[in-house]
Amino acid sequence: MRERIDDERGATAVEFAFIVPLLIVLVLGIAEFGHAFQVQGTLSAAAREGVRAMALQNDQGAAIAAVQDAASSLDPAVTAAHITITPDVCPTTGGGTTNVRLTIDYPMPYLTGFFGSSLTLNGTGVMRCNG
Repeated sequence: MRERIDDERGATAVEFAFIVPLLIVLVLGIAEFGHAFQVQGTLSAAAREGVRAMALQNDQGAAIAAVQDAASSLDPAVTAAHITITPDVCPTTGGGTTNVRLTIDYPMPYLTGFFGSSLTLNGTGVMRCNG
């Protein structure tokens, strides 16, 4: 019986060596997914804040500032180039049925770089013009 245990002594190390890369990829994937989930939530909230500012104030500068303020935790920061607002201006009269849409296209860099360089995430908010 003792001879059999000695013969299989290295088998555990070999099996462990086969499993370790899979476990590392799994842990990195969980970390990247959690980060993407957090960034997506931030983008959605920032888009809602920005579209609300645009619908109520009818000012693209205020909308962009609201988005940047709400997404201040993101690195790299959201820039005006990431933000699309349609239509450019809400109608001042009779705009009760016109909706304004704000979309953020954000290139989220991966934490580890193991799965690539970046992933584009989107946040969208829609609100009726003039509240």
